[in-house]
Amino acid sequence: MFGKDEFFAKEQRKYSDDAKGYIDNQEKTQGLLEQAQKKANRKKRSLGDTWEKLQLLFELVKAYSKGDYKNISTRTIITVIGAILYFISPIDLIPDFIIGLGLVDDAAVIGYTVKTLSTELAEFKKWKQAATFYAPENPLE
Repeated sequence: MFGKDEFFAKEQRKYSDDAKGYIDNQEKTQGLLEQAQKKANRKKRSLGDTWEKLQLLFELVKAYSKGDYKNISTRTIITVIGAILYFISPIDLIPDFIIGLGLVDDAAVIGYTVKTLSTELAEFKKWKQAATFYAPENPLE
């Protein structure tokens, strides 16, 4: 028998092959992020702290997809996209239609992903803060 981290990693890996199809497809990635953001917004209260973690993952994928942030491995982006795909899947370990429990596994996979990629996410946060700090006041510049 394996521990919970191994269990969540196994669940997340199920979506890795699909995640590879998003790497070089900005339009497809944008569609995924829009779908995931809609679900996250609908479930914000139920997600609690996980909602903010999801927002960071969404921002990372968006910045990578647009070519703004490339200081991350392809494997890491595949992992993040896999977690987002798991999140939007209505049929996963605990199907979303089960009231009160449907998001538990989603939140666990997101939490596992954030924990596993903590170093990379910390670097992304630093980059994001620096980019915001140095952004010109006129967005056209």
